[in-house]
Amino acid sequence: MAHIHEKIDFTVAIFVVQDGKVLLVHHRKLDKWLPLGGHIELDEDPEQAAVREAKEESGLDVELLGERPPTTEPGTRALIAPRFLDIHRISATHEHIGMIYWARPKSGATTLAAEEHHAIRWCAPTDLETLQPPMSNAVKWYCRQALAEVARPPA
Repeated sequence: MAHIHEKIDFTVAIFVVQDGKVLLVHHRKLDKWLPLGGHIELDEDPEQAAVREAKEESGLDVELLGERPPTTEPGTRALIAPRFLDIHRISATHEHIGMIYWARPKSGATTLAAEEHHAIRWCAPTDLETLQPPMSNAVKWYCRQALAEVARPPA
């Protein structure tokens, strides 16, 4: 997807958790271990982008986790809030505002999107320290948070 704006874009990152592991991809272009994710396109909302990106990059249909307020009415649709937001620099002149979601797989089989990634794998907490190339501290923190929070039973 081309950038929507020359200076800033909105993106989604989806930390999919299952059986005490988080799904990560080794991004081909960036040469980094990252969660599933990508740009929010002009014709979609953040939830739609997160579900689409998860399917395109992993083959999985996912359930986004989080709270949806009961405020949907004609002309308004409540969305699941991202767990976190961040802004990160992509180049000297371009940034991304990232909407960070937790998710669980619903169906499908994990599949490598070879045109975008070198590898896809489920990582236990101990794997986060040994991935090569090393993962950024920010992504590692989000992985640990997702693993801890998704493992907890609902309140």
